[in-house]
Amino acid sequence: MNPPVFLGFPANSPAAASISAGAELAPDFARDWYEFTNPSDPLHTIVVDLTWLESHWHCTFGTPACHGIDATNPAVGCCGHGAFLVDEQDRDQLADAVRRMPPRFWQLRPVNLPEHFEPEELEPWLEWDELDDEDGNPEPALKTVVVDGACIFANRPGHPTGAGCALHQWGADAGEDLTIVKPEVCWQLPLRRLEAYEDRADGVEILRTTITEYDRRGWGNGGEDFDWYCTTAPGCHTASAPIWKTLETELRALIGDECYDIVAQHCASRAAAKAQLRGSGADPFATHPATAAGQPRNYGQS
Repeated sequence: MNPPVFLGFPANSPAAASISAGAELAPDFARDWYEFTNPSDPLHTIVVDLTWLESHWHCTFGTPACHGIDATNPAVGCCGHGAFLVDEQDRDQLADAVRRMPPRFWQLRPVNLPEHFEPEELEPWLEWDELDDEDGNPEPALKTVVVDGACIFANRPGHPTGAGCALHQWGADAGEDLTIVKPEVCWQLPLRRLEAYEDRADGVEILRTTITEYDRRGWGNGGEDFDWYCTTAPGCHTASAPIWKTLETELRALIGDECYDIVAQHCASRAAAKAQLRGSGADPFATHPATAAGQPRNYGQS
């Protein structure tokens, strides 16, 4: 008898059901990591998850490959809860994007939207909610309004520009920087940046920044309640290029140009090494299993 497969989540959870059905893969597998010191700051260490950055994941929102985190409302992808804003800059950038976005891109655009708002006014696409602070205590936080079970910026099927994020659709069409026109939590996904100060062995405090996959567990205990999630879904690992290329703008925003260039050079060197080994049967690299499943013939191309 074969040993039971460890699903990574409680057996009775939606996550386990999705993994058991083959819609996505279990979250625990070997990963390669790359650690280096920020050339501009000797007290800043960067750690990147190469297995994730070399994966061929891409967002499939608005296509049949995206099943959505809520099976009862799959067309809205992962936008069912609205987006919390991180700070005033995030709020101001969103307001500027709304002012400049042509109405045709936004299905749920409020009628007669004014061009300017007074500082004390709450924009009609925002509402107050609560978000836990670092100590787990709830505090007031702004988030995008939820309309009919999803973010106000989530276009539904049948809209002329298609299903998907209005801000993303307009930004991509107009050549806008998506790290500016979309809320920060939205443009970062599915990248996850973790930052922590720690004492080095010699007692010196350093900052460690880790870039990795924003998997189900990144959402806390609630992640196991999603009916489906994309980062380990083979159907979302069909891009022709790896993340370190396709999400270059986002990675530069997260770690800076100089550090991104180091990562890109390292990934390019690994890609060249993979190309030399292809067909030899040797594979010392920890390939993301969803990419291996989604691109069984050419996943090693980076």
